Amino acid sequence: MSIPLLEYSPSSQNQRVEGYEVPNEDTPTLYKLTSATSDTDIDAIIWAGYRQIFSEHLILTSYRQNFLESQLRNRAITVRDFIRGLGKSEVFRSQVADLNSNYRLVDIILKRFLGRAAYNKDEEIAWSIVIATKGVHGFIDALLDSDEYLENFGDDIVPYQRRRFGERPFNLVNPRYNSYWRDAQSMRNMGSRSFYSARTSGSLTTDDIRRAIPANFFAMAGKIIITERNYQRTIASVTSQITTLDIPDTSREVSTEEVTIKPVAVTLPYSYIPGISKN
Repeated sequence: MSIPLLEYSPSSQNQRVEGYEVPNEDTPTLYKLTSATSDTDIDAIIWAGYRQIFSEHLILTSYRQNFLESQLRNRAITVRDFIRGLGKSEVFRSQVADLNSNYRLVDIILKRFLGRAAYNKDEEIAWSIVIATKGVHGFIDALLDSDEYLENFGDDIVPYQRRRFGERPFNLVNPRYNSYWRDAQSMRNMGSRSFYSARTSGSLTTDDIRRAIPANFFAMAGKIIITERNYQRTIASVTSQITTLDIPDTSREVSTEEVTIKPVAVTLPYSYIPGISKN
């Protein structure tokens, strides 16, 4: 038996207040299938659906759902069915659902499928229980079949950010994952990596990092740590070696015997003519 949706009190957000503003650049464009008269209009509806649900500024070729596009072009399905198919696609699961906690997933899906943020923490808790019991697909079905969705978008309008003020558009500025998921992934990946190759970010503390580092890393680091040099001890050791050092006698003995040098006749290659003195 599934748990019924918990009660929560809606707050007064922009979309729940009657507006008197003049249409301007903040007024959203309505992409409506019943108003489409050409293939160009259908392309615009498909592009708006991708941007709203996948939060992509450009449609990536690998993200396109060709089967859903073909059915929508042939008007075999409604825009609401097209949005439902995008939410249940493998791309949405791998790029959004698997990368966030249930609380954050509630806020993201409400913004993209209902065009509004969560009212409060109570609503996040209530819908997170639905995700835990029925899965993400059950949560998406509950939103698309709700009175709020049908009253605002019906079967033929692509969801949009209602009464867009402040953060605009918020479905395009949401990061793919937040610090909660980033920290969880860091803790998983650091189990077999060294301290220097581990990428740390978010709210991880030094104790968290040390718990994730293998125990043998500290033993390995201890072997390569250079011992601290005591300069006073080094100076005393060198001074002691100098004072007790025996310097060997390397002087040579000098002989006292007289040495007689005899002249040696030298034959010159020319005749020496002494100079004539002038008196």
